[in-house]
Amino acid sequence: MYKIIGNDGKTYGPISAEQIRQWIAQGRADSRTAVIADGAGEWTFLGLLPEFGRELADTPPVMAPPKIGALPVKKSNNFATAGFVCGLISLACCCGCPFNILGLIFSIIALVQINGQVQKQEGWGLALAGLICSAASLLATFGLGILQLALTPANLNWHFSGF
Repeated sequence: MYKIIGNDGKTYGPISAEQIRQWIAQGRADSRTAVIADGAGEWTFLGLLPEFGRELADTPPVMAPPKIGALPVKKSNNFATAGFVCGLISLACCCGCPFNILGLIFSIIALVQINGQVQKQEGWGLALAGLICSAASLLATFGLGILQLALTPANLNWHFSGF
């Protein structure tokens, strides 16, 4: 007498060797089906038992269909995408504000959310790239503003002297 674990994860038995042969012929059991014989100390596979070798030699192993939803699908963080897009816009268009500020805010929110989640989300790289692009754009905007002020002191005096 034997007990087997079916494809559904349930234990069946005690059943006879003849019943297992019928299940092999029907495709309900294969060489990878877990089985334990009465008096055996541990579980093994049907394919490892010599008494079922003839039946299993003619049948290809049955592959169980993958269970839909068995693997968790990682969701991409929307703030990471928004931060990356804002960072790229601020760099590419030399727009500066408000896109560099929005990119910084969205990227920081995304990094906090991604690191704080029990179920990890995708988008860490996007958030980091958005943070870097936005910070570079913000620094460039400030640098160009200071450079403009430094190079035009005469124009500033001319505007103020007209009052």
